[in-house]
Amino acid sequence: MVEKTDKRIKKRKIKWIGSILLPIALLMSSSAWATGLRLISDEETEQMLREIAAPLFGAAGVKLNPNELFVVDDKSLNAFVADGNALFVHTGTIMNAGSANELAGVIAHETGHIAGGHILRQKLKAKALQDVSLVSVLAAGTAAVLSGNADVAMAAMIGSQSSLLTNYTRYRTEEERSADEAALKLLEATKQSPKGMLAFMKRIAQHQRLQGIEETPYFRTHPITSERISFFERAVKSIKNEDAHSPMQNKFERVKAKLFAYLNSPQQTFQKYPETDVSVAGKYARAIAYFKLLKLQQAQKLLDELITLEPNNPYFHEMKGQIFMETGKIKEAKQEYRKALEILPSSALLQMSYAQAVMEDTPNKNEAQKVVTLLNKAIIKHPTGFAWLLLARTYGYLNLLAEANYASAEYSVRIGALDTALEQLKVAKKAKPNQRLALKIDDLEHKIDTMQKK
Repeated sequence: MVEKTDKRIKKRKIKWIGSILLPIALLMSSSAWATGLRLISDEETEQMLREIAAPLFGAAGVKLNPNELFVVDDKSLNAFVADGNALFVHTGTIMNAGSANELAGVIAHETGHIAGGHILRQKLKAKALQDVSLVSVLAAGTAAVLSGNADVAMAAMIGSQSSLLTNYTRYRTEEERSADEAALKLLEATKQSPKGMLAFMKRIAQHQRLQGIEETPYFRTHPITSERISFFERAVKSIKNEDAHSPMQNKFERVKAKLFAYLNSPQQTFQKYPETDVSVAGKYARAIAYFKLLKLQQAQKLLDELITLEPNNPYFHEMKGQIFMETGKIKEAKQEYRKALEILPSSALLQMSYAQAVMEDTPNKNEAQKVVTLLNKAIIKHPTGFAWLLLARTYGYLNLLAEANYASAEYSVRIGALDTALEQLKVAKKAKPNQRLALKIDDLEHKIDTMQKK
């Protein structure tokens, strides 16, 4: 419910949307700082995306790393891939998609980029663009010297750069077409219909019309939407797989409702999911909206109804636990988080939530030791800043000063406070750590040194 994993979180810092949104934490990757990407981490959303992506990645012969699947807090219709088979899906894509099949089509397209090796090739093309840009600048300088005319220099630079950029955008367009073709093969291989892809393309076209965007073939990196719509219309006629209403659709509707309720005002939620909507998704969304309005009785009433319908749904217990935590009912929160964790024991995010509730309840030494064990399990799977912060607090509670300062240093590294981390490691060393911990301290010091040099 809080952050992500080692490979990811060591480059990210946590940023909360206030305590009211505890289950959905916002993170910002260092590689995304320049573009202002905000990443949401939510167990239920990520689990749904994993279930959709897994068969597509399998059909493509690509390894799916569950820790490299990100939800981007952005209302635009988009998804993209990056190094390490990392898949990024915008909340706007999830909230605007009409079905799980539409979302599968989007993920199939991005899987096509990974399978086609487009990420590496784009890097090489971008490097070539950078190199030739430098050459064009040097050529412009030479032209200026020889001609004594700045206009000649500008023409030399613009001519070479324009030609290169045109070639690059043409190349990117070809990649997008290739990914569309791969998406169709992957959907067919997993017995899914291309109707979702067609519906999503039409949705994009509608958004563009509403925003007054007119596509032109020049300086673009995707085939124009009308071309893609025609391509998928032909595919729908030739590929006869039908998209049956499946359990995945139910999961999709709930995640869509959950994200909408968390990321929009309660008034907007009540408008989209009115009282007449008695579906599970509708009740789920309204429970979140009531919670945000601090109308806790109404929120709990809806959650109790949902838990009666589905007593083994961990996410309903998780949310009920959050409500209790936010209202200072720590023992009740601990009970609900424990139930959620019993149902989904592999969830590092639920492990962290339960650990936090236990520590808020003034545990005895034995209980605090169990929290240490639980958090160390969570950190193996998701070594997040929040997990390290909780662990530091728990070690401190147990008066284990070397361990507490080491865990604090791990947290500091993840929020970018490298100098603070080094000071904490010095204190950890003075506290006479055991041999195993001393090696960890040395490793972290070396890592920080490398990071500072970079």
